[in-house]
Amino acid sequence: MDQDVAAFDAFVRARLPALLRFAYALTGDPHTAADLVQDALERTGMRWNKVERQGDPEGYVRRAILNGRVSRWRKHRRETLVDCVPERITSYEVPSRDEQLWQLLATLPARQRAVIVLRYYEDMSEIQIAATLGCSPGTVKSQSSKALAKLRVALTPPAPSAEEAPCPT
Repeated sequence: MDQDVAAFDAFVRARLPALLRFAYALTGDPHTAADLVQDALERTGMRWNKVERQGDPEGYVRRAILNGRVSRWRKHRRETLVDCVPERITSYEVPSRDEQLWQLLATLPARQRAVIVLRYYEDMSEIQIAATLGCSPGTVKSQSSKALAKLRVALTPPAPSAEEAPCPT
């Protein structure tokens, strides 16, 4: 029992920063990311002996983080009625390229966002992503393709219209 606790403690100390980065990349919010990681580690700690025997504890924790993210999204997407409508705050600042990319990532469906984060932020192969998400490599490829297409369209500046184009002389 003490060996299990020591092994779990060593795992958490070694992998916590990477798990927090992963969760932050999925959510875009450091507080939500920390909550997701804490919940996932709590659940993993209760099953540590079994998880460690399966051979991929980090994959298990990542999957728990993804599942937690989906559960929170489902809970929060429900409409909540309020007594008065809050004022909208408009920002006139032009977002930086990275900030714009993070905002665009947040608009992707959960599975597409997870594939993009795992592929380009965590530098995982398609096979590793498929194992983490519990799907086929073909699904990873199609989700990645769809997500990248959406990001390209959103990041491509609009072509100048005929009225804005300079006249040839």
